[in-house]
Amino acid sequence: MAFYSIFFFFLFLCGFASHVFTDSTEKTVKTFIFRVDSNTKPSIFPTHYHWYASEFADPLAILHVYDTVFHGFSASLSPEQVSSISQHPSVLAVFEDRRRELHTTRSPQFLGLRNQRGLWSDSDYGSDVIVGVFDTGIWPERRSFSDKNLGPVPKRWKGTCEAGEKFSAINCNRKLIGARFFIKGHEASGASSGVPPITLMNDTVEYRSPRDADGHGTHTASTAAGRYSFQASMAGYAAGVAKGVAPKARLAVYKVCWKESGCFDSDILAAFDSAVSDGVDVISISIGGGDGVSSPYYLDPIAIGAYGAVSRGVFVSSSAGNEGPSAMTVTNLAPWLTTVGAGTIDRSFPAVVILGDGRKLSGVSLYAGAPLNGKMYPLIYPGKSGVFSASLCMENSLDPNIVRGKIVICERGNSPRVAKGLVVKKAGGVGMILANGAYNGEGLVGDAHLLPACAVGADAGNLLKKYISSASNPTVTIDFRGTQLGIKPAPVVASFSGRGPNGMNPEILKPDLIAPGVNILAAWTDAVGPTGLDSDTRKTEFNILSGTSMACPHVSGAAALLKSAHPDWSPAAIRSAMMTTASVIDNRARPMTEESTGKPATAYDFGAGHLNLERAMDPGLVFDITNDDYVNFLCAIDYSPKVIQVVTRIPAKCPARKPAPENLNYPSIAALFAATSKGGPSSKTFVRTVTNVGPKRSVYVARVEAPKGVTVTVKPATLAFADGVTKRSFVVTVTADTRFLVLDDSGAVFGSLSWSDGTHVVRSPIVVTQLNPL
Repeated sequence: MAFYSIFFFFLFLCGFASHVFTDSTEKTVKTFIFRVDSNTKPSIFPTHYHWYASEFADPLAILHVYDTVFHGFSASLSPEQVSSISQHPSVLAVFEDRRRELHTTRSPQFLGLRNQRGLWSDSDYGSDVIVGVFDTGIWPERRSFSDKNLGPVPKRWKGTCEAGEKFSAINCNRKLIGARFFIKGHEASGASSGVPPITLMNDTVEYRSPRDADGHGTHTASTAAGRYSFQASMAGYAAGVAKGVAPKARLAVYKVCWKESGCFDSDILAAFDSAVSDGVDVISISIGGGDGVSSPYYLDPIAIGAYGAVSRGVFVSSSAGNEGPSAMTVTNLAPWLTTVGAGTIDRSFPAVVILGDGRKLSGVSLYAGAPLNGKMYPLIYPGKSGVFSASLCMENSLDPNIVRGKIVICERGNSPRVAKGLVVKKAGGVGMILANGAYNGEGLVGDAHLLPACAVGADAGNLLKKYISSASNPTVTIDFRGTQLGIKPAPVVASFSGRGPNGMNPEILKPDLIAPGVNILAAWTDAVGPTGLDSDTRKTEFNILSGTSMACPHVSGAAALLKSAHPDWSPAAIRSAMMTTASVIDNRARPMTEESTGKPATAYDFGAGHLNLERAMDPGLVFDITNDDYVNFLCAIDYSPKVIQVVTRIPAKCPARKPAPENLNYPSIAALFAATSKGGPSSKTFVRTVTNVGPKRSVYVARVEAPKGVTVTVKPATLAFADGVTKRSFVVTVTADTRFLVLDDSGAVFGSLSWSDGTHVVRSPIVVTQLNPL
């Protein structure tokens, strides 16, 4: 023991001396994540940390050591040091730390949950399930996080309640059973720019603790698992009983995102490591790539961390991103992730723009201040001058002499919607009309504006501009109509929701499904007002937000309920139950539509459809996926065994016969055909296996809705299950002639395959895409 102590003390001194030397000579350092083959650790080192600190990087440079979902470490190093470490034979991969962004009630009933029957009662509201939320932290005093009438914390829980600024162990309870914060990657990002770590944290707007200074984390946590809160509203809007999807589920919060700097991969990966070790059952992560580019799975810490979690039985729900409605904007593409887009619910907050000539235009708003009471005001459009910044109402772009006393049209884009209203207010404007451009179309979300303001679609925006040009004295007022229920159609795919196809591997349909993500009421922080602006001093217990960030925790809460009702189901089985029972029709009993255009939506917009928990509890059949299946998929997309090990931690062995990526046992089917100018039809075959989770003796019959111009056959067309027989396989053959395919604007055609036993309907979307169009 004495030898080891002296040996490691010597190594530490050497590392410290190296640190002092490199600080004086290497000015440029960045944070990198190193994936290390843990099996090659020399036995002389008692822990992996000792190994890393002696052979790879000096101890003071190491930020996180990963040993659960990922083996390796992160460290802030110079390019020369990184290059040297990369040559070490035990290093499998190196990737630079990246900054990520957040993908920023009545919805449980809209999902089909009922108080006295169904999934809520059958799962005891998820009381034995632990949901881990990766976000901006939590405001623990909210009623949504009360532990009243909850039983003891599950004995398997191994986590902790980490103390910090304005947060202590007493802030946790039988509801909020754990809280941690991860800051080293955040601090290193500033240090690499020459900012001392001690100055990185702005204590006036942030807490060095799990406490939420932003609000986003409190909102997502309460959406997934908030308790019943009576007389809830946001300044009178959406009044009623607020509750999460799994009201009795336990919450564990992992603060990985910081108000002013975002979320860093090294911290996110550390959170995955801790959450799985702590014992969570579900992970909810409403975070995505900040640069709009999807990385290969072996360079994506969210994908890597999620694989480590899913391989241990933890369900991971992720947001699809807010870059819609353009094609190929969906993020979080790994097939082991459940990727969630956003849809509307049957509730809205209408506002009506009334023109001086009597015409009325529909919009939405959450403005709660003094109304305009029908008074007409002059209407102006600053962009008429041709100044781009003025059209967007950017900071310091408006002339108070022109704006004062008027209602101003501001175009959407380049700055936060509510910030545009603040610019108008500072310039003396009376109100604002926020007009969509062609990109956003008719998709609208409500905002808690600081002055009378509402959002309108692109068509209404164009009409208002024409009115200004044609009228000698254009005037307008805004009438705020409060909360309206029973809106039709609903759900509608939100215009901002990330769209397919999957830009990484189009054989896997993404998003997987959609859930409520527009104008969602949930708990909020006391640190900022409902707009999140520094100048907004209002306090509110609840806030209304929109984004796939809001949709993701709906699915996380749903997974908690399904896990509680079916403890033996794998993450893939839970996702399958949601996907195969999802709805593709709206509350008018018509095909679901897409918000930006009003046209029928497709599987590229909504995946398998809209979450329907009334049916997901009893799906009949599920498509299960094992860890070996995921490894075979990685082999199929030409990942080498060494690269696969970066993702899976375990050395991989690919089959002698290369698998087809489309044969991953996914609940959806995507057929890709190369365009040809000659020859006849070509075919793709897909092998799928279903597991019976319904009555033991069941017979399912296939029903195909073939995409237009495509032939689909299923063999066998009947699946019979008897005692002791729980699995059946079938082959789907998709045949198309690319010379005659008539594709839609997204370059695809859509259909479905459904299996029914007379009670259950197990639906899989079918997408046929033509590659390399002629």
